[in-house]
Amino acid sequence: MENQEGKANLESAIEQLQNVEKQMRLASDVAGTKKAVTDILQLCFEAKDWKMLNDQIVLLSKKRGQLKQAVTVMVQQAMQYIDETPDLETRIELIKTLNTVSAGKIYVEIERARLIKKLAKIKEEQGLIAEAADLMQEVAVETFGAMAKTEKIAFILEQVRLCLDRQDYVRAQILSRKISPRVFDADTSKEKKKPKEGDNVVEEAPADIPSLLELKRIYYELMIRYYSHNNDYLEICRCYKAIYEIPSVKENPAQWIPVLRKICWYLVLSPHDPMQSSLLNSTLEDKHLSEIPKFKVLLKQLVTMEVIQWTSLWNTYNDEFDTEKDLLGGSLGDKAAEDLKQRIIEHNILVVSKYYSRITVRRLAELLCLSIQEAEKHLSDMVVSKALVAKIDRPMGIVCFQVAKDCNDILNSWSMNLEKLLDLVEKSCHQIHKETMVGLLELSLCGLLKKNSIQIFAGYVDERHAFAQKLFPSLTEIVNSDMLPRTESRLLYTSGTYRTTD
Repeated sequence: MENQEGKANLESAIEQLQNVEKQMRLASDVAGTKKAVTDILQLCFEAKDWKMLNDQIVLLSKKRGQLKQAVTVMVQQAMQYIDETPDLETRIELIKTLNTVSAGKIYVEIERARLIKKLAKIKEEQGLIAEAADLMQEVAVETFGAMAKTEKIAFILEQVRLCLDRQDYVRAQILSRKISPRVFDADTSKEKKKPKEGDNVVEEAPADIPSLLELKRIYYELMIRYYSHNNDYLEICRCYKAIYEIPSVKENPAQWIPVLRKICWYLVLSPHDPMQSSLLNSTLEDKHLSEIPKFKVLLKQLVTMEVIQWTSLWNTYNDEFDTEKDLLGGSLGDKAAEDLKQRIIEHNILVVSKYYSRITVRRLAELLCLSIQEAEKHLSDMVVSKALVAKIDRPMGIVCFQVAKDCNDILNSWSMNLEKLLDLVEKSCHQIHKETMVGLLELSLCGLLKKNSIQIFAGYVDERHAFAQKLFPSLTEIVNSDMLPRTESRLLYTSGTYRTTD
C-alpha cells in the first residue's frame, strides 16, 4: 500500500511539473524550462524509480518545440545518475536511453561520446571486445569542435586499443593516423587565448582524462604494439625513442634504463639504411649510454667496419637478450634471435664490400662463418633489397662488389662523357678546317705566279714540295686540275724539275 501511495504521489507531482514545463516551454522561458525538467528527473531519482526516469527522459525530449538547452541539461543531469544505479542491467538501460535521446543532436554530441565510451567499457568487462570496438567506432570525435583536445586524443586512443585487442590492425592504423605526433609537442604552459565572439567554447576535459604527456606515452605504447605485429623494428625503435624523450621518463633512471635498452636492441635488429644509421650515431652520443656499458660496446661494434663473430657475440649477449622478457615492453619478439643473426651477417657483408672489390665465394663464406650456399643466399637478398651492388660469377666462383650509384651520379657521368665527346668532335673539325684553308692558300699562290717570278717561286715550291705531296699524289694533278684559276702560264713537274708552259 505504501508503495502504491508513493507511486501515486510521484505521478501527481510529475504531472504538476509537466504542466509547469509546458507553460515555460511555450513561453520560450529557458531558465524555467530547465528548472522544471531537472525537478522531474530529480523526483524520479529520489524515488529510485528507474523505469519512470527512463520514460520521462524520452517523453520530455520528444515534446513539441522542446528547447535545446533543456535537453542538454536533462542529459547532463541523467548522466550523473549512471553511477548510482543499483545493478548493471539498470545502468545499461539508462545509458541506452540517454544514447537514444542524444543521437543526431549536435548540441549533445560530447555527452553522447562519453555515454558510448561508458557503454563500451561495460561491454569490454563482459568480454565482448568486438562489440565494444564497434560501439567506439561509431563516434568521430575529431569533428567535435567543443571537445577538449586531450579528451579527443584519449577517445581516439581508446578506439585504437580496442582495435588492437580484437587484432584489427588495418583499422587500428587508420585510426592512429587521426593523431599527429606533433600535437604532443605543443607548449601547454602558454596561456590559452580567450575565444572570440562566435567561436565554439571548448569544454574542460573531465578529471579522469590523462595529461598530454601521459597521452603521448600511451600513444607510442599502442604504436609499439601495432609495429610489433609486422616486426617493424626501426619504427618500434623510433617509438621507444619518443618515450625516452618524455621529461618524466628521463628524470627517473628506473624508467629510462629499460627504455634505452630497448632502443639499443631494436637499433641492432633494424635493417641497415640511412635512418637506422642516423639513430645509431645519435644514440651513441647519448651520455646515459655509459650507464649500460655492454650496450655501448654492442653499438660501437656495429659502427666499426670490422667483421663480427656471431658465436662470440651471442655468448656475450644471450643473458641480456633473455632478461628483456622481464623488463618494460616484454620480450623482443619470437623472431628476434633469428633476425639478430641476420643483421650481423648483413653487417659483415657490408664490411667485406668496403675492403674487397673482388673476392671468391669460398673466402666470403669463411669470413661469414657460413656455407657457400648460405653466403650466396644472404648476398643475393642484400642485392635484391639494394643494400649493396654486387655480381656473382658462379663458374669462376668470384663476387665483384661495385659502388652503388644513385640516379644523379649516373646522369652526371653521362653528361661528362657527352662533354668530352663534343670537345673531341669540335677539335677534329677545327683541325680539318685549318688544313683545308692552308691547302687552298698554297693552291692560290701557284695560280698567281708570273713568268718573271718563276725562279723565286721555284725555291719556295721546293720547300713546300713535301707538304704538297701529302695533299695530292703529284703536283701535275694540281696544275692540270680545275681547282687552279686560268693564268698565262702553268707550272709542270716532270723528271724532278719545274717548267712553265703557255
